Amino acid sequence: MIDGTTTGSGGLRYTKPSSHSGLWILAPTVGALAGLIYGLASDIEPLVSALRGAFIGAPVLLYERGVLMRRWRDWSRRAATPVFGLATLATYVAMIVFGNAVAGTILHHGFGYMANAHVAMKMSETGFAYALGISALVTFVLRVRDLMGPRVFASLLVGRYHRAITEERIFLFLDVAGSTRFAEEHGDLAAQTWLGAIFNALALPVRRASGSIDDYIGDMAMVSWSMERGLRDAACLECVFDVLRIVEADAGRWTARFGEVPRFRAALHCGPVVTAEIGLERRKIAYFGDTLNTTSRLEGLAKELGAEIVVSGDLLDRLGDLPGHIRISEFGVRALRGRKESLRIAAVHVHKSAKIAP
Repeated sequence: MIDGTTTGSGGLRYTKPSSHSGLWILAPTVGALAGLIYGLASDIEPLVSALRGAFIGAPVLLYERGVLMRRWRDWSRRAATPVFGLATLATYVAMIVFGNAVAGTILHHGFGYMANAHVAMKMSETGFAYALGISALVTFVLRVRDLMGPRVFASLLVGRYHRAITEERIFLFLDVAGSTRFAEEHGDLAAQTWLGAIFNALALPVRRASGSIDDYIGDMAMVSWSMERGLRDAACLECVFDVLRIVEADAGRWTARFGEVPRFRAALHCGPVVTAEIGLERRKIAYFGDTLNTTSRLEGLAKELGAEIVVSGDLLDRLGDLPGHIRISEFGVRALRGRKESLRIAAVHVHKSAKIAP
């Protein structure tokens, strides 16, 4: 995950690789398969249907995953529902027409199909309706997945937690500092808009760190990882630093829109939890156990200690050797309210000579 190289100034520069590399293969593959299905039903040659499907489906999927036209996509998703619907429909139509034109041009000039390029770029009404319908269906599934969270969506589909199980997970409680004061100064409506923008900013760092945003509780986001994913290259810690970097890099816009830049307190801990599906009409995956309570207590202790990011000794021991740009400041063993056993606690931060590349 981290590519550490020494910079000319002697600091450590590290870069996160793109989390979208696999999509450039997956998107055209899914599009080609959809095209082949239409071709089989309409008696169209496989090469023609697959190529058209790839060039039509890939842009739509890449757009929905935030790879193409991200600013336009983000704007439309923040707009009112009617505006969002019309903007998305217009975007799909443009992508379908353009993708079909590119595929037709390649089929004519590269493979000799159709009498001329103009004919090759034409699209039947049935083909257009099919492309638009499949795009809408895939988008609906992806939106449900985003609403529930990728991990929750997949787990509910396969019924992984239909029966409660015990597993070990890493938890991050990320609290927005000063939210109560902000609400008192600007009102509850403005505070909710502010928190909404902050939580939107968390999505990309959590996705890059292979985590899952499991819940929003007031002004706090609860993020979790499986032990394997969270420990790999200290992904759970890198996620917090990534959030801070993104917010700091956009400090001007935060100040212009809300009058201040968000600040955070973060607590990380790991341990066993009971995980289960709960609810009947509205199902969700919930966690039970002392690990969650301890993480909550750590977040409260971070405020008392004046620390931005605190980590339990249990998690530090599991992380082992940390990347060179991460520094540890030990607080020693501390008693936590509501917990019989004391816990070793430390603060973590990025070394001043380390530079995080966007």
